[in-house]
Amino acid sequence: VVELFASQGCSSCPPADKFLGDLAKRDDILPLSVHVDYWDYIGWKDPFADPKNTQRQRRYAKKLGLRYVYTPQMVIQGAFDATGSDRAKVKRQIGQAAKLEKLAVKISRTGDGVRVVMPDAGRVENAAIWLAVFDRQHDTEVKRGENSGQTLRYHNVVRGMTRIGTWTGQPLEITTKASDMPSAGRDSCAVIVQSVKTGRILGAAKVDLNKS
Repeated sequence: VVELFASQGCSSCPPADKFLGDLAKRDDILPLSVHVDYWDYIGWKDPFADPKNTQRQRRYAKKLGLRYVYTPQMVIQGAFDATGSDRAKVKRQIGQAAKLEKLAVKISRTGDGVRVVMPDAGRVENAAIWLAVFDRQHDTEVKRGENSGQTLRYHNVVRGMTRIGTWTGQPLEITTKASDMPSAGRDSCAVIVQSVKTGRILGAAKVDLNKS
């Protein structure tokens, strides 16, 4: 999982946004564009920004031992971080993350919601189960602020992220209803299983919400 923390009001972000789009072409990566709200004051309010996204980035800063948050920042598998436009470093970290142990998490459509199946790890864990709903692509004409006059393309834009449960290492099945879905009706949905202690992502899976 590669999370790009960015803002439409940040002039340094477009190269990172483009890089995330390139990563979105890969089948072995779940890239997510997570827009923060702390640059909204400088002249352009990001329509995809959410205070909850900023809170998520601040939790990462604490787990990763960072003194501050910034954009564009990519967090890889909850374990590494780099400037989002630093392609070489991010690719190295993706390679490192690929060597980490991963859970075989499953997600599928069921009725108006989704079904999440967690395996038996044979050990005790304490992990948050997050449900992230995202749109695969958006084009935005930015009319003010640092990126004024540009039409910017965004990929896998998170529109809502909700914690739907806790996994303790035992087999677990969760079925959501339409009312449980953050921003129901979006393009795609992902389940992200994340260690409460370290913030490392233990497993993830995605499903297309437009397919029956």
